[in-house]
Amino acid sequence: MGLLRLKMPPKFQLLALLAFAIAMIFLENQIQKLEESRGKLERAIARHEVREIEQRHIQEGAKEALVEEDDLVVIYNRVPKTASTSFTNIAYDLCNKNHYHVLHINTTKNNPVMSLQDQVRFVKNVTLWKEMKPAFYHGHVSFLDFTKFGIKKKPIYINVIRDPIERLVSYYYFLRFGDDYRPGLRRRKQGDKKTFDECVAAGGSDCAPEKLWLQIPFFCGHYSECWNIGSKWALEQAKYNLVNEYMLVGVTEELEDFVMMLEAALPRFFKGATELFRTGKKSHLRKTSEKKPPTKESIARLQQSDIWKMENEFYEFTLEQFQYVRAHAVREKDGELYLLAQNFFYEKIYPKTT
Repeated sequence: MGLLRLKMPPKFQLLALLAFAIAMIFLENQIQKLEESRGKLERAIARHEVREIEQRHIQEGAKEALVEEDDLVVIYNRVPKTASTSFTNIAYDLCNKNHYHVLHINTTKNNPVMSLQDQVRFVKNVTLWKEMKPAFYHGHVSFLDFTKFGIKKKPIYINVIRDPIERLVSYYYFLRFGDDYRPGLRRRKQGDKKTFDECVAAGGSDCAPEKLWLQIPFFCGHYSECWNIGSKWALEQAKYNLVNEYMLVGVTEELEDFVMMLEAALPRFFKGATELFRTGKKSHLRKTSEKKPPTKESIARLQQSDIWKMENEFYEFTLEQFQYVRAHAVREKDGELYLLAQNFFYEKIYPKTT
């Protein structure tokens, strides 16, 4: 190169250096482009591999989820006169479309407490009766703890409760006049024309504060103390079970919101429930006949009792829990409620799959 530089005029030497510099810049640029292309290719391959893995996991997860969903059991241990028939009819209307079974738990004389041997039979039936799964059980039965019988996978409990005085008034007139669901059926107190207010004024047994004691024991369960009227232990146990054993408990006064949230949480059973509730002919099927609202005086008299205070405390506790869950699940816009979209995702997943 030194010999060439001696023989070449300075002008050509400068041109040669310039050409060499341009060639080096061109080569570096090409190398950089190749590096970028290789990086893009590697990222594209990585994305493709991730998509394949995700797709495989989705397919495997979908199969597992399908098997898991087909093993689901929901128990609705319905409290009398809380719009339970209206809600249950939604489950019946959807069972064929959503492919699950509905079974009514019919106890003798509507006794909400099962004998020990019946508890064992019921737990075995619900757990092992695969031909009936997925299943929706409903009936006037108090809460039953499946873990006491060695069952690891518990059913999903749901329920609805109502303002205690409104529930009692509805039940009082139901026993005398029935409802529009089965209007021809003769009721136990049929022929008794005494109003609820007249009953309260006369100190009758059918409207006594003791008759308010029902929603607490239904949630408390099969312990003897649950059915001791006015038991503070029963109240606390009912609260504990509501929070720890029930997926969702709604209130009659806000039944549509309850249905909407169930559809979001359990679409395997309740897909289409909200629209059916809003437009279906059976949405408010059962209405007690001849029901007259009580006077302020009758209400005030019942509210003086410790039993009402405890049942009302449980109702207010339930309402607060329901509204808390609803506040984190839906938003209101133009007077309509809308379910919130999924608000979480996964990231920084290790170890990396190969």
